[in-house]
Amino acid sequence: MMGYPLENLFREVAYIAYHFHWPQDQIMNMEHGERHKWVAEIAEINRRLNEMTNSGDL
Repeated sequence: MMGYPLENLFREVAYIAYHFHWPQDQIMNMEHGERHKWVAEIAEINRRLNEMTNSGDL
């Protein structure tokens, strides 16, 4: 059985910490699925902000 790639884990932790300013230990203690949900939510927020910026609504 293979574990989750450590490089991916570090990317997820950095991504969430950068955007939400949560401490590393809090993010590391999340279940894999929960962390993925937060990564997806941040990506969606960024997508909407980019769309608003590109359309001049911001």
